[in-house]
Amino acid sequence: MISVTRLNGSQLWLNALLIEMVEETPDTYVTLTTGKRLIVLEKAAAVIASIQAYHRELGVNQATIKVQQMEEPS
Repeated sequence: MISVTRLNGSQLWLNALLIEMVEETPDTYVTLTTGKRLIVLEKAAAVIASIQAYHRELGVNQATIKVQQMEEPS
């Protein structure tokens, strides 16, 4: 889970695996795979960094790299 802040200042915890898209126009919108969109105070770069840190913590990135290496022709 990653922490973000709603526009009213309340903290919200999101499952980073359900985040489909992050956009900044100029507000930062986080779109979940469920279709729900949230506006948060953090900049897009900060949200993306949190998502990447969460994925590293889980080892998702390493699993993806390993699968890609297995799929590459020798």
